[in-house]
Amino acid sequence: MTSSLLNSDTQLNQTSYYEASVQREPLGEPLQGALQADALIVGAGYAGLTSAIELAQRGLRVVVLEADRICSGASGRNGGQAIVGFASGQQPYEAQLGREDARRAWDMSMESIKLLDQHIEKHAIACDRVHGYLHVADSLRKARALESDMQALRNDYGFESQIYTGAALRQQIDSPRYCAAAFEPVSGHLHPLKFGLGLAAAARALGVQIHERSPVQSLQRGDTLLARTPQGSVRARFAVLAGNCMLGEYGPAVAPEITPRIMPVGTYMIATAPLDPALCRRLIPSNASACDNNFVLDYFRFSADHRMLFGGRVSYTTATPANLLQTMQRRMVQVFPDLAPAPVDFVWGGFVDISMNRAPDFGRLGSNVYYLQGFSGHGVAATVLGGRLVAEAIVGQAERFDVFARLQHRNFPGGELLRMPSLVLGTLYHRLKDLL
Repeated sequence: MTSSLLNSDTQLNQTSYYEASVQREPLGEPLQGALQADALIVGAGYAGLTSAIELAQRGLRVVVLEADRICSGASGRNGGQAIVGFASGQQPYEAQLGREDARRAWDMSMESIKLLDQHIEKHAIACDRVHGYLHVADSLRKARALESDMQALRNDYGFESQIYTGAALRQQIDSPRYCAAAFEPVSGHLHPLKFGLGLAAAARALGVQIHERSPVQSLQRGDTLLARTPQGSVRARFAVLAGNCMLGEYGPAVAPEITPRIMPVGTYMIATAPLDPALCRRLIPSNASACDNNFVLDYFRFSADHRMLFGGRVSYTTATPANLLQTMQRRMVQVFPDLAPAPVDFVWGGFVDISMNRAPDFGRLGSNVYYLQGFSGHGVAATVLGGRLVAEAIVGQAERFDVFARLQHRNFPGGELLRMPSLVLGTLYHRLKDLL
């Protein structure tokens, strides 16, 4: 994700709220010369950094190569919602793997929240962590679907939530837009860039070398891997490809067999000026993060300094949607009319990677190249899990990794030229269903 998704004539601050609210370390030197390592990580987002931490803790020498800056992509620009489960739901796991392994996958998604909190505590990462999540529905049909989904999770996986309607609903979220909500205390939110920079600091403290502005231009495979950058190279026994949708920029030279299985999708956010804390407490008394259950969804929460962070819209092209600020502000006010006077200080956007079935895509290329991709908007917690699983697999304990590796994933139809228009048509169909 980069701010270049926004048109150059946008008048607001195109830096994300997250970038504006942290102090980064100075840009490090790009890789120069030749290095030797046990493990090479491509990409310094959550998946790459947690893989590096887990491997370093197991005694491996680790080098991370990042094409841009640490967490400059989705890991530093997302909605900050740490959600249990997967964007696909449980259906792909149940259909392909059976009930027992579907339960194992669910249990590991619950573990991902614990792993995230363990990283925060162990490495003393100050990232505004809050627990609590609201799934909201804006129609009776969506409310029935929400209740059915929550009941299935309770019956099949023992996951508890509380459904609210009527007057009780307003005690959870004071919005005229929604007719039902389900609250669960496991998921929640955090400041995504603070979390990512904290992971980077933890990795460096463990001896991991991180080189920014060092895109991998080629990866020679074999018993010993050789990655080349514009000014250097790394030889390693193992590699983890964790560039997600940004890997597609240089995928043909690195992993052409997996890049067609994910699609970069643009998503956008706004941040208001700081609000009256009393207003924030009235609108969402629990300070939970929230997301609706439409196909093209809205997601939102309050920041630690009492800004409304509101996300939504999608773009399946590289073009920024027209009138983005006005559209995002209008959607926010439809949810919370009381925010109509609130100035908007930031608007930004970026790409997330989605798979065809919205399930994460983990696997191997040969015996020593691993990849983690396709988090489909649920990556804050699932990437942390991916880092743990890939480290286990590299040191010879691949049973848990292989639960995900056995999932079958298809390429997006239409090839490089037509897959994006095909997805646009499919999305228009689902938007019509939401509207009707």
